[in-house]
Amino acid sequence: MNRRGPGREPYARRHGFRAATFVDHVRADGLVVRWESRRHRKHLRAEAAHGSTWWAPRARGWWIAVLFAVGSALFAFGALPSYAVAVGVRWDTATFFVGSLFFTAAAFLTYREAVDAAPAAQNPSRRRVLVFQPRRIDWWASAVQLAGTLYFNVSTGAAMQVDLAVQSADRYVWRPDAIGSICFLVASALAWIEVCHGWIAWRPRSWAWWITLVNLLGSIAFGVSAVASYIIVATGELRNAERANLGTLVGAGFFLIGALLLLPERTERTDARPAARRDDQNGKPGIVGGA
Repeated sequence: MNRRGPGREPYARRHGFRAATFVDHVRADGLVVRWESRRHRKHLRAEAAHGSTWWAPRARGWWIAVLFAVGSALFAFGALPSYAVAVGVRWDTATFFVGSLFFTAAAFLTYREAVDAAPAAQNPSRRRVLVFQPRRIDWWASAVQLAGTLYFNVSTGAAMQVDLAVQSADRYVWRPDAIGSICFLVASALAWIEVCHGWIAWRPRSWAWWITLVNLLGSIAFGVSAVASYIIVATGELRNAERANLGTLVGAGFFLIGALLLLPERTERTDARPAARRDDQNGKPGIVGGA
């Protein structure tokens, strides 16, 4: 990512895994133009040209948003006590399982998006799927998120079985759910760092900032739900069923908001804007806040 050229001096802000979240290029006129990891990935192949903000079935970014939104809505419905009473336990658990499949489909497209955004030297054909790119924060975020959805598939699928023994429920329902929640939390934290270039940032005018913020809050809520849904072996009951349902409902609500915000982010303008003017005193490009 640190490509040098005439009149350019790249400066990269790096974080965990030595992954760059942005690179500043100094132009010949002294202005600094910023390349950002997420912006580059989300607007690969000029997807904004395909369809409108709310309807673009030919665009991968649109499908990512729609699939995540449907999965989130299904999880929210499944967590509603009134819905569970109305449809019964079997259909309620089936709702969670189908929702997890939508999550996995969206997560796979997100992972594919990250893989396709890699430099040509790392993926020349742009056709490989199983790749290892440990110096890219977006690869880590999307790969960990995809793994988390697969754990949710196992957990929600096992929960559909009737009269599951307590030990089996602990092994095949709660543990995968807890691991999946941890994966979502890690992935959301990495996505937050990628957008903010650090742990703290205030960018309310950025779609990406709001998306990663609500997704991080949703992952925290899912984590609370996982802790509350721990199965007590002695009684076979959840530690706190009400808190588990509430955490799932709140988390799914945040994920739904984040998914819908992906739609306007896909079609936002991506014109290169100067980030700063070169500091001639120290020979380094000046770094300013904001995306």
